[in-house]
Amino acid sequence: MNGAEQIERLRKRHTVIALGMRASRTTDAVRWAKAAGYDTIWIDMEHSTLPVDTVSQLCSCAVDLGLMPWVRVPERDYGTINRVLDGGALGIIVARIESAAQARDAVIATRFPPLGQRSQLATLPYVGFEKIPARELNQRINAATALKVLIESRAGVDAADEIAALNGVDILALGCNDLSADMGYAGESAHPEVVAACRRVIEAAQRHGKVAIVGGMPEGDALRGLREAGAAPFIFAGIDTDIFLTALRERVEQAQRL
Repeated sequence: MNGAEQIERLRKRHTVIALGMRASRTTDAVRWAKAAGYDTIWIDMEHSTLPVDTVSQLCSCAVDLGLMPWVRVPERDYGTINRVLDGGALGIIVARIESAAQARDAVIATRFPPLGQRSQLATLPYVGFEKIPARELNQRINAATALKVLIESRAGVDAADEIAALNGVDILALGCNDLSADMGYAGESAHPEVVAACRRVIEAAQRHGKVAIVGGMPEGDALRGLREAGAAPFIFAGIDTDIFLTALRERVEQAQRL
């Protein structure tokens, strides 16, 4: 699955189930995700020590298995965007976007001309390292690549309409953990004012034909209401660190009962 295919699934309200990766260093974890039934992986370089070479191996394995690989790069680290895309990523997640200018910088780093200024190279893993004309390569890779910008502050909410209007931005994603903290409600991601801010971003995305998703909010009435309002059913079904810790604690509890 590439970026365009996943975005189309979300537009049609098909559920996409995602596994976050912060600790996994081998492609075995990607294969486990495929075996378990996940649709996509998102690799978190913002909150981990994962290096580019490891990220690229995880992404390339995902593409080979038919999973869409996203990478959340360190905040506004546009050089890393180019490197992980060259290594096999098909989706880029850029944190804490607060203006159309910042979103435009993300588009420039993610897209080949004419949409952006991603550095040219002869070939890429996505096309099987085939040598094809530059213009055709640019078009094919731009079509297969997706850009998700994270709205995680009041400033980002206020600029949502201008951000959504930009060509090259595919998804506006709400990061409700950071958004709730920025709004003065740390740990209360389903607070009514946070939910109202989410609705503003969803409405902006809809006005401009973009996809909106909500992250960092627990399953419940608030999140169901936002999906009914138009947020796409992109389900964050676990992060490897949390899954490992939960399983380890369960094993310890079982052992203690014995």
